[in-house]
Amino acid sequence: MTNDTSSGIPSNATHKVLCIGNAIVDILCEVPEASIGELELTKGAMTLIDDQRADDLYKAMGPAIEASGGSAANTAAGIGSLGGKCAFIGKVRDDQFGEIFTHDIRAIGVDFDSRHAVDGPPTARCLIFITPDAQRTMNTYLGACVNLTPADIDRAVVEAAEVTYMEGYLWDQQSAKEAFVKAAEIAHAAGRKVSLTLSDSFCVDRHRSSFRDLIRNHVDILFANEDEVASLYEVSEFDDCFQHVRADCHVTALTRSEKGSVIVSGDEVHIVDAEPVTEVVDTTGAGDQYAAGFLYGYTHGKDLVTCARLGGIAAGEVIAHVGPRPQVSLIDLAKQKQII
Repeated sequence: MTNDTSSGIPSNATHKVLCIGNAIVDILCEVPEASIGELELTKGAMTLIDDQRADDLYKAMGPAIEASGGSAANTAAGIGSLGGKCAFIGKVRDDQFGEIFTHDIRAIGVDFDSRHAVDGPPTARCLIFITPDAQRTMNTYLGACVNLTPADIDRAVVEAAEVTYMEGYLWDQQSAKEAFVKAAEIAHAAGRKVSLTLSDSFCVDRHRSSFRDLIRNHVDILFANEDEVASLYEVSEFDDCFQHVRADCHVTALTRSEKGSVIVSGDEVHIVDAEPVTEVVDTTGAGDQYAAGFLYGYTHGKDLVTCARLGGIAAGEVIAHVGPRPQVSLIDLAKQKQII
């Protein structure tokens, strides 16, 4: 594969990227380190919880920020902030949190036309505890997300997107897994690309074997951090991952926090420095925004290094404040750095 990232993708798309994922309202709260133990949380992980645990943790929270979130939806928001045409598919209920999610994602220019469920579980929420070291501990009640099914995948929307991007968290539900595969098959039949983020090393631990099969057979562009890719291939050294990802995927973007990122594509390996950040406040959404920047560049014909730099700019912006979505225009930041 060459650096001509737009080669092989039909040019008649109405959307640059379609993001498919869990539609979640994030509730973010800054807490002292001691709270993690007191609340019996698994620091740094995304833990699935039931509705009672969600209610209990919510009551234990102090003042919080509530905003629409979810990994793939955050990526859609980042692409929108860069000026990219983006759509989102996800499941919400016709309740207050469902209205919050819908308003927020549409307000940033993302097309979201999934019908609200009129019965079943309420809209999902993720309770995020942010410690002074900027680590986020996520506890997610999936709610309506569990009812995402293949019927929610709109063939016309998938066929009209240059890249369909999906989050690994979807793999926790069988019906969502089936929806994921359906979308990938539609995309490839239309000559489009499919992208996946592994989401979380604990998620990889749960689904290692099926993730490997998914990546080999359905994924063109893979996003992972070094813990996730090490878990995926059960290796202890980061450098040992290269041969695996090279064989399994056309393009792989591996993020390494302050060490930047490494892009692997065939015989190419690009090491790209992280963008400078004055202070790391909250790492929530860093990987989501990196994917947003990278995919924006990829679908606009940028070379792989520029794609990685755009990802770094987006990630650098979001870790400088509380919350998983950009607070300033990413397209303006990219222009200031003369990348776009």
